[in-house]
Amino acid sequence: MMRWFKTKDYPQFWEEYQRAFQNKTSENLDEVRFVVFDTETTGLDTKHDKILSIGAVAVKGNSIDISDSFEIYLEQDKFNGDTVEIHGILKSGNLKKHSESVALQQFLDYTKNAILVAHHAAFDVAMINQGLKNMGLPKLKNKVLDTGFLFRKTELAESIKTHHSLDVLCDVFKVPKHDRHTASGDAYITAIIMIKIIALLKKNRQLALSDLFINPNKPGLL
Repeated sequence: MMRWFKTKDYPQFWEEYQRAFQNKTSENLDEVRFVVFDTETTGLDTKHDKILSIGAVAVKGNSIDISDSFEIYLEQDKFNGDTVEIHGILKSGNLKKHSESVALQQFLDYTKNAILVAHHAAFDVAMINQGLKNMGLPKLKNKVLDTGFLFRKTELAESIKTHHSLDVLCDVFKVPKHDRHTASGDAYITAIIMIKIIALLKKNRQLALSDLFINPNKPGLL
């Protein structure tokens, strides 16, 4: 069993991750580093299924920084052949794969105190948190935005009666679905959609970071 699980003497990488949050995040959206991420998994059970891959890309100054991106594949101690048709990740193959602990350590080193963004973010965050729990570590400390949540702030949302899936938002914003259902591909698509949503919201008012977290279902807000 890992030593820090018993003593709460957390490893150095976790202490460094926590220290990053001593730096206050700016309210100026152009100065904020967002990390848009996605996970591919063996299924939808956040307690028992496993992460297969994590893909992420940074957004800052209203633009995607491809040079600031992240991709990693995880070793598969659990394999679900039924999901291969969706994500295309085989149990073996030529992809270099890492243990869950190494992958999550690298992900935390990459994200630091960035604002995390995902579509249907609750699932991806839950998968990451379950992996951290397996390591005897606390949950993610980052603030999290969901692009579905953000979309509900726009006037377009009123005319879209269907479920606001990533595919639906791709159609709304005319975003090509290249590399759909890969972690890096979905992260990039989500990043484009996030930028387009924020651009729409900026047409109506000046935005600060805290405005993005306001509940869109409350009257009079955004």
